[in-house]
Amino acid sequence: MALSAPRFKNLLIVIKQTAFEEYSQLKLRGSAPKAVRWGRLESRYNKHKACVTDLISTLKSQHGDVNFNCVNRVDLDRQHLYDVDLVVAVGGDGTVLSCGHFLDNGSIPLVGINSDPSDIKEKKVDGKLDERRSHGALCMFTANNLADGVATVLRGGGTLSSRTRIQCTVKSAFSETRLVPALNDLLISHPVPASVSRFRMGWLTPLRENGMSSFSEMAAPIRDGGGDGLGKRIFEDANPNLFKPRENTTRYNNQIYEIKRSFNAWSSGLWISTATGSSAAMAAAGGRPMDIHSPQLQYLVREHLMEKNTPQDIQDRAQGMLNSKSNLHLRWNSQKGRIFIDGSHLLHNLDLGDEVIVNNQAPDLHLFMYDNDPRLHTKDIL
Repeated sequence: MALSAPRFKNLLIVIKQTAFEEYSQLKLRGSAPKAVRWGRLESRYNKHKACVTDLISTLKSQHGDVNFNCVNRVDLDRQHLYDVDLVVAVGGDGTVLSCGHFLDNGSIPLVGINSDPSDIKEKKVDGKLDERRSHGALCMFTANNLADGVATVLRGGGTLSSRTRIQCTVKSAFSETRLVPALNDLLISHPVPASVSRFRMGWLTPLRENGMSSFSEMAAPIRDGGGDGLGKRIFEDANPNLFKPRENTTRYNNQIYEIKRSFNAWSSGLWISTATGSSAAMAAAGGRPMDIHSPQLQYLVREHLMEKNTPQDIQDRAQGMLNSKSNLHLRWNSQKGRIFIDGSHLLHNLDLGDEVIVNNQAPDLHLFMYDNDPRLHTKDIL
């Protein structure tokens, strides 16, 4: 029986660099740790490479009408995405997350393959050695069912799950930087874990008075008042409160906002997660797992140091949810800070006085899962 035409014809295969390869480079420089278990790392490397070989062989022998190119995860660049209609991440969750950072416009779907899954015995944590391998929570299938998984995706099966992502913008003294979207979470903290992270946190509300948001909008009827600015001065004299400076305001995305319900925090930082990332670090820090389909973001002030007389409503604000219309605002009050995006590999440095705006307005990531994957049908959580 003839196979149906593939729905994806141009694939980019992104391959992770294993710990064995990384430590081998250190060994060549004489700086590899003495405690490295070379035999185990090489075993994991061989299993990962076997998965890559099987994937390429499967594509060539069973899906000859599909074009593909391979690139190492550390070499991935936007130029590799030209004319690509599906990205295949071979490794684990970290490889999926790294690929997602390059898919920031949400137009190219992504599928993850766990190349080195743990078996049941290796998941035990009470042994002398930690034998756990790749977790693979973001991967559709593993090296153990690779052929079936590839056929499912290429021939029209699987569920393309739209995942909410975090959009983060940093305002510095002379620049405004939009960071890559985060699929799992952000950690905003001092670079040194033992140091206090100081920041002021609040929520942005568009500043509109009398139904108007800017002088250009308010002064439209009097734009012909003369080149000497007479019309503007007349308008200001007649409406002094509209031009009175406000301390708790900021400009973001060509809009003036008022910062409301703000409070000062001394803590170990701030966690912000999507529904996808809510069962990872957020849950371990005291947050709650969310329904995977939720568009909301969850935030949690980490190890919040509160004075004895801190009002209850401020204590309650230290943890909560951000809906689709919310903009969370931080004013960084420590000398240095960092934003960690989906883990430790990608970060952005902060300086005293920088402003951070967080919302869920990044384009969704389209991630493949099996139709019957239980992760797509969770209803007993937030």
